[in-house]
Amino acid sequence: MLQDCPPVLAAYEEFKQFSSDPVMRERVRARERFLNDWRLKIGGARREGRAEGRVEGRAEGLVEGEAKKARETAQNLKRLNVPLTTIAEATGLSVTEIERLD
Repeated sequence: MLQDCPPVLAAYEEFKQFSSDPVMRERVRARERFLNDWRLKIGGARREGRAEGRVEGRAEGLVEGEAKKARETAQNLKRLNVPLTTIAEATGLSVTEIERLD
Protein backbone atom coordinates (compact mmCIF):
# COMPACT_ATOMS: atom_id res chain seq x y z
CA MET A 1 0.00 0.00 0.00
CA LEU A 2 2.84 2.43 0.81
CA GLN A 3 4.39 1.73 -2.57
CA ASP A 4 1.24 3.08 -4.24
CA CYS A 5 1.70 6.51 -2.68
CA PRO A 6 5.28 7.80 -2.88
CA PRO A 7 4.70 10.86 -0.63
CA VAL A 8 3.33 8.64 2.14
CA LEU A 9 6.21 6.21 1.71
CA ALA A 10 8.72 9.06 1.91
CA ALA A 11 7.06 10.41 5.05
CA TYR A 12 7.07 6.97 6.62
CA GLU A 13 10.77 6.47 5.87
CA GLU A 14 11.55 9.89 7.34
CA PHE A 15 9.51 9.05 10.44
CA LYS A 16 11.41 5.75 10.91
CA GLN A 17 14.74 7.54 10.60
CA PHE A 18 13.66 10.32 12.94
CA SER A 19 12.23 7.98 15.57
CA SER A 20 15.36 5.81 15.62
CA ASP A 21 17.64 8.81 16.33
CA PRO A 22 18.13 9.11 20.13
CA VAL A 23 19.09 12.80 19.88
CA MET A 24 15.90 13.63 18.01
CA ARG A 25 13.79 11.60 20.44
CA GLU A 26 15.32 13.54 23.35
CA ARG A 27 14.59 16.83 21.57
CA VAL A 28 10.96 15.78 21.15
CA ARG A 29 10.75 14.84 24.84
CA ALA A 30 12.33 18.15 25.85
CA ARG A 31 9.83 20.06 23.70
CA GLU A 32 6.94 18.08 25.19
CA ARG A 33 8.18 18.89 28.73
CA PHE A 34 8.47 22.56 27.79
CA LEU A 35 4.96 22.64 26.33
CA ASN A 36 3.50 20.85 29.36
CA ASP A 37 5.22 23.28 31.73
CA TRP A 38 3.99 26.21 29.65
CA ARG A 39 0.41 24.91 29.67
CA LEU A 40 0.56 24.48 33.45
CA LYS A 41 1.86 28.04 33.90
CA ILE A 42 -0.80 29.49 31.59
CA GLY A 43 -3.52 27.51 33.35
CA GLY A 44 -2.27 28.68 36.74
CA ALA A 45 -2.15 32.28 35.58
CA ARG A 46 -5.71 32.02 34.29
CA ARG A 47 -6.91 30.58 37.59
CA GLU A 48 -5.11 33.33 39.50
CA GLY A 49 -6.63 35.97 37.23
CA ARG A 50 -10.13 34.58 37.70
CA ALA A 51 -9.70 34.38 41.47
CA GLU A 52 -8.38 37.94 41.56
CA GLY A 53 -11.32 39.11 39.45
CA ARG A 54 -13.79 37.41 41.79
CA VAL A 55 -12.20 39.07 44.82
CA GLU A 56 -12.32 42.48 43.15
CA GLY A 57 -15.89 41.89 42.03
CA ARG A 58 -16.99 40.94 45.53
CA ALA A 59 -15.29 44.00 47.00
CA GLU A 60 -16.96 46.28 44.46
CA GLY A 61 -20.29 44.58 45.13
CA LEU A 62 -19.96 45.12 48.86
CA VAL A 63 -19.14 48.79 48.40
CA GLU A 64 -22.08 49.25 46.02
CA GLY A 65 -24.37 47.34 48.39
CA GLU A 66 -23.35 49.47 51.35
CA ALA A 67 -23.92 52.67 49.36
CA LYS A 68 -27.33 51.42 48.23
CA LYS A 69 -28.30 50.52 51.79
CA ALA A 70 -27.21 53.97 53.01
CA ARG A 71 -29.38 55.63 50.34
CA GLU A 72 -32.37 53.42 51.23
CA THR A 73 -31.97 54.21 54.91
CA ALA A 74 -31.69 57.92 54.13
CA GLN A 75 -34.86 57.77 52.03
CA ASN A 76 -36.76 56.10 54.86
CA LEU A 77 -35.53 58.62 57.43
CA LYS A 78 -36.34 61.49 55.07
CA ARG A 79 -39.91 60.19 54.74
CA LEU A 80 -40.12 60.18 58.55
CA ASN A 81 -39.13 63.87 58.51
CA VAL A 82 -35.85 63.30 60.33
CA PRO A 83 -33.60 66.37 59.95
CA LEU A 84 -31.21 66.10 56.99
CA THR A 85 -28.15 66.73 59.14
CA THR A 86 -29.12 63.82 61.40
CA ILE A 87 -29.64 61.57 58.36
CA ALA A 88 -26.24 62.64 57.04
CA GLU A 89 -24.58 61.73 60.35
CA ALA A 90 -26.36 58.37 60.51
CA THR A 91 -25.71 57.29 56.91
CA GLY A 92 -22.46 59.00 55.95
CA LEU A 93 -24.18 60.63 52.98
CA SER A 94 -23.90 64.34 52.32
CA VAL A 95 -26.91 66.61 52.84
CA THR A 96 -26.83 67.35 49.09
CA GLU A 97 -27.05 63.62 48.28
CA ILE A 98 -29.93 63.22 50.70
CA GLU A 99 -31.80 66.20 49.20
CA ARG A 100 -31.61 64.52 45.77
CA LEU A 101 -33.21 61.31 47.03
CA ASP A 102 -36.92 60.75 46.31
